[in-house]
Amino acid sequence: MPAFRSRHFCSVAAALVLTVTAPATAATADSSAALRDVLFVGNNWDGTATVLKATGDFAKVGEINVVPDKAQRIAEINADPIKWIYYMAVRNQVGQGHDQYADDMYSTPDGTSVVVSRPSFADVVSIDLATDRINWRFPVAGYRADHMAVSPDGTKVAVSASTANKVQVLDINTGKELGEFDTGDKPHENVFTNGGKYIWNMSIGEVTTSLDDPSADWTKGDRHITVVDATTYKTVKTIDMRDRLDAIGLKDFSDAVRPAAFTPDWSKMYFQVSFFNGFLEYDVAADKITRVKTLPANPATSTDRTTWLLDSRHHGISMSPDGSKLCVAGTMDNYATVVDRATLQEGSLITASTPYWATVSGDGKDCVISESGADQVTAIDFATGQKVTSVPVGDHPQRVRLGHVKADWTGPSAG
Repeated sequence: MPAFRSRHFCSVAAALVLTVTAPATAATADSSAALRDVLFVGNNWDGTATVLKATGDFAKVGEINVVPDKAQRIAEINADPIKWIYYMAVRNQVGQGHDQYADDMYSTPDGTSVVVSRPSFADVVSIDLATDRINWRFPVAGYRADHMAVSPDGTKVAVSASTANKVQVLDINTGKELGEFDTGDKPHENVFTNGGKYIWNMSIGEVTTSLDDPSADWTKGDRHITVVDATTYKTVKTIDMRDRLDAIGLKDFSDAVRPAAFTPDWSKMYFQVSFFNGFLEYDVAADKITRVKTLPANPATSTDRTTWLLDSRHHGISMSPDGSKLCVAGTMDNYATVVDRATLQEGSLITASTPYWATVSGDGKDCVISESGADQVTAIDFATGQKVTSVPVGDHPQRVRLGHVKADWTGPSAG
């Protein structure tokens, strides 16, 4: 083991697994335009997105300002006492004393714009990649925007309105709301499944209090998975992992589902929960947890759960396109590792500084993690489990998403 760097759903209807389609990792490209795959890295604290090559050396292609309207938004917040209270709460709690300007992002199918959720401004905006200007802005319900998901055809995005306990679905080109649905407390991760037929939302409850002992877990709120029809936005299934965890003796485990990854046939989901250094396997058709994987604990990690980042222990999981490997970001344990899905045997522990997300490179060969503690992203080879390279980005990178830009794009034009 390498040295560590210290720092901080009876049954779901069979229809849920009928469509055998590989999970989409990027919006579908417009074949009439010359596009290139890139990785968008959201630098949450400085309000930028670094754009990297999606493969190879992951070199920087350009950078986007995702808060060009910052002065206007701040003025609006200062003029509204309620908005100001929530703005400061986001800064001082979720933001660890920093504003949250860039949470999640996806490019439009034609590669001309990127859509970004901005927690501190409680909105979603579309940014023109050629000019850094805003195409449209959608204020979410409530006072904070969180994780998003893009449909496989790239035409709509689902955004968690975390303080309103709902998900809102928008037309990616116009920003028009297409529909919405209610969730549990504090909706977080969203995933389009079965070729875009369903949306799964995971609510995580309250993660900013210090009531982190298992005996106080009930204070965290109503946390469950909501599965909806992605056309009607009607609930198809509600999954409370509390019952599934209790059924296998994990009564002290949190039921707050964090990041998740599905197999290519959508039959199994691998998910992380608050406070746990590892992940669980969930069989969708059988509606039960089938395996639990505990990953190594960094001996330098504090055992005081109140010191862990927003109830996270491990936050970030992705799967290789063939479904054979998982990549896990061990956030509070300061490492990432590739895990064989068949045996659940982890590989080398790759030292990383507060790794906060994991995604897949454009060619599917590498896992790409964001190191929020080191302001860089790192690529890890799925085949060997070894580090490929690290690339510097902006302040506090979190979400990393695969997308498209015009083939000749190198950043917004001057002025």
